[in-house]
Amino acid sequence: MSQSPNKQSSFDFKGAQFADGLVNADIVTAQQIGGNITNYSPQQKQNLAEAAAEIQQLLNQLGQSYPTSTPLEKQIAMTEALKQINGNSTLKARVLGALKAGETEALKELVDHPLVNILLATLEGWQDVE
Repeated sequence: MSQSPNKQSSFDFKGAQFADGLVNADIVTAQQIGGNITNYSPQQKQNLAEAAAEIQQLLNQLGQSYPTSTPLEKQIAMTEALKQINGNSTLKARVLGALKAGETEALKELVDHPLVNILLATLEGWQDVE
């Protein structure tokens, strides 16, 4: 009876970061296995968190004043949100800076509001104009 060769693995995890796990298999048919891991500096994390909190607060306030049941109502609420962001140079700079740094998905995750996707898509259009 023949024995199969011993499986040998050598892993060098110096400086490694894991998001969802590790592949440990006898056969892996791929050139590369991995994903995107974004490391934010403490300053970037703070700016992102502050921008998300301000967007959350703004959308919550507008939700109390503006109904958003129909597409037209959503458009009116978004127009007001954009006016307020444009009038707040600090918030505008934070949000556009986050979008320019590719943090759109992080903002979407941090802001819990049904209109966040519409707002961020519109703001991404702003950065193309400016």
